[in-house]
Amino acid sequence: MTVGVAARLSRYLQVLAQSKKMGKDRISSQEIADYTNINATQIRRDLSNFGKFGKRGVGYNIDSLLGEIRRILRTQGQHNIALVGAGRLGQAIASSPIFAEHGINIAAVFDNDPERVGRAIGSQSVTDIRTLPQVVREKNIIVGVLAVPADSAQQVADELLGSGVKIIFNYSEALLDVPQDVTVHTSNPAVDLLHALYFHLT
Repeated sequence: MTVGVAARLSRYLQVLAQSKKMGKDRISSQEIADYTNINATQIRRDLSNFGKFGKRGVGYNIDSLLGEIRRILRTQGQHNIALVGAGRLGQAIASSPIFAEHGINIAAVFDNDPERVGRAIGSQSVTDIRTLPQVVREKNIIVGVLAVPADSAQQVADELLGSGVKIIFNYSEALLDVPQDVTVHTSNPAVDLLHALYFHLT
């Protein structure tokens, strides 16, 4: 499966999960297209590569398709992640219900600020970052989420990698230097907005 297909499937998953919360049982490829700006033909082609999930004129059963896409993306079960940074961004991430809805558990939150350590955000208490290696191993954490200033991001990434983490979701602007076997996804709202504006205005 290519990175492009995986990215599109993740967007379909988001639409399906939200549609289910709205009480819908079925959805058409055109409805998914309306929410994702991905061509309906491309959506049908993506899904047909993995099996026959819908019927012409009837659409897709949302529960069934949710389960299938989660299986394809290997997101079944629960995955433990570590959040580093308990500032405003970290608090917003930890308090969001979106992760739990997709089987992602924020198993630990770290910070180096003594005033934040011990405080509760989301369902976790903030832990001193000096305990990161031990906690990551104890809780079988596989993903690290960076919600730290750019000038601290590389150091935190190095600590996560040294503890066995192989996937990093980077909310900072830093360009991380990591080994080839480590996956880094950088999210920058301003860049995403510029991308959207470009396609809207051209």
